[in-house]
Amino acid sequence: MYYITEGNLRKSSLLLQIAYNMGVVYSAPSGLSYFWNFGSLALLSLIVQIFTGVFLAMFYTGHVDLAFDSVEHIMRDVPLGWLVRYVHANGASLFFAVVYCHIFRGLYFGSYYAPRNKLWVSGVLILFIMIGTAFMGYVLPWGQMSFWAATVITNLASAIPIYGTDIVVWFWGAFSVDVPTLNRFFALHYLFPFVLSGLIALHLFFLHEAKSGEPLGLSSIKIDGIPFGFYYIIKDLYGFIFYFMAMCVLVFYMPNLLGHSDNYILANPMVTPAHIVPEWYFLPFYAILRSIADKLQGVVVMMISIFILIFVPIVLNRLRQTHFIPQSGLFRPFYEKMVQVFFGSAVILGWIGGNPAVDPYITIGFVAMLVYFFSITYGMYLATMLEYISYNSAFYNYYPKEDYYQFYRGRPVWEIFDYYILYEFAFAEFIGKPIKP
Repeated sequence: MYYITEGNLRKSSLLLQIAYNMGVVYSAPSGLSYFWNFGSLALLSLIVQIFTGVFLAMFYTGHVDLAFDSVEHIMRDVPLGWLVRYVHANGASLFFAVVYCHIFRGLYFGSYYAPRNKLWVSGVLILFIMIGTAFMGYVLPWGQMSFWAATVITNLASAIPIYGTDIVVWFWGAFSVDVPTLNRFFALHYLFPFVLSGLIALHLFFLHEAKSGEPLGLSSIKIDGIPFGFYYIIKDLYGFIFYFMAMCVLVFYMPNLLGHSDNYILANPMVTPAHIVPEWYFLPFYAILRSIADKLQGVVVMMISIFILIFVPIVLNRLRQTHFIPQSGLFRPFYEKMVQVFFGSAVILGWIGGNPAVDPYITIGFVAMLVYFFSITYGMYLATMLEYISYNSAFYNYYPKEDYYQFYRGRPVWEIFDYYILYEFAFAEFIGKPIKP
């Protein structure tokens, strides 16, 4: 008699075999901290958004005369519709929060270095698709802020020379933001999460091809791997608990904390809000856009502020191939400070984006924008060069013996052993004592 065992069941399905290899027996570094939970939390956020979004789409009507009322119908008449809508709206904020933490974790611990450069580039593309998806979703409730955000952002295409106005009309499908615009945004907002799912599958493929990094930057040691399924799934579930705790606090106690009150007013093309503000996760890019008076230059710089992340591994990988530099920010004091400056400038830009476009906010935003671009470009390059000087073995002779901790900081164990042996041999040779075998 033939019994279906776990192994036979797994081998009978290619999908089960792939899931088993990628989620259970996948060899992960043994030193992963809770900072690595943000990747799984981002995947959980996408699943929550797709699940709630499909239910909302069943009751939503993509027409300028009915969209606002359909959202109110979901909130007031559909059983548990208020819950699904609040989970979807606040889930978008949590999605961006964990993705931003995921990005800054990758920057700090050097997760963009080869062989993970393809992984990093695919992550930046995921961020770009996320921004587009969230913007189109923000338009769908058809409140005051939704309508005017759509009007302002789509009008940015008019900065393109010669064909700018034609492109805007093509975006709108009319001569203003109207029914065709809302229908297109609804269709694309429904489609893009599945495009995002494909990019995330590619992201996971690159992750399993290059293997995960770790806080110490020693993931190249293959013997140190442990099965992912027996150790890190429990760690991820622990992170899920805190994620759902934050979700419950937002949904049940502060559902409109991260939204804007003007979006509960029906869109009126004849009345412009006093202060047009996007969602909080767009505020840094919005502040960069406002910091430059020329519309075309502002749009170009805003796009560069996102895609500049792609060039970080291209530049720093070349330096790392020719210089000895530790990978993790734990052992790179100059680089660590530069990442902190980059994070601080992004927070300040977010604060500026939520304030009116008047002085002193304009001046502070412009300075913060300069710091943002300096820290992510020349600042990181300069920090890398300074660390190369501080870690270069050519300067070892100038280090006193008692300061060995500063010299050994960030070096692999085998290299520390080699330097220690060489130092002892050179010292014994200098004082003329015989070297003991």
